[in-house]
Formats: sequence, C-alpha cells, structure tokens
Amino acid sequence: MKQKDIAIIAITVFVAGIFSYIICSNFIFTTQDRLQKVEVVTAIDANFNLPDKDIFNSEAINPTKLIEIGPNSNNQPFTN
Repeated sequence: MKQKDIAIIAITVFVAGIFSYIICSNFIFTTQDRLQKVEVVTAIDANFNLPDKDIFNSEAINPTKLIEIGPNSNNQPFTN
C-alpha cells in the first residue's frame, strides 16, 4: 500500500465513524432509552443481628453429630 491509500482508508474510517455515531445517537437510541430506573440497595454494614432465639437455640438437635442407636457389637450384620 502507498501512503496515499492509507490516508484515504483512515479518512473513510473516520467519516464512517462520525456518521454512524450521529445516526445511532439521534435515531436509534432516544433519551428515553438512556434513562433507566433501578433499585437502590442498602449498604452492607459490619453489624450482625442475632437470629431469633425461638428458632436457633443452644438445645436444638445438631444434624451433623453422629447418632448411635443402641450398642452394636456385630461387625457383620448380614451373615449368620
């Protein structure tokens, strides 16, 4: 490519970019599309509220604790 070809390509790209920006900003996207309503969330703080004492109490059953039902000394229960 010659210097003249590169300059023509650069000018064409620049003009096409400006043209597409004008078309998109005026005809495709209106100001109504740019304004959106979003929910505002509360900020997270370092304070932690303790759970309800009726639901989470210290005497509740721990499901991760191993439960043994009666003494089982038989290591092979399905053999005679």
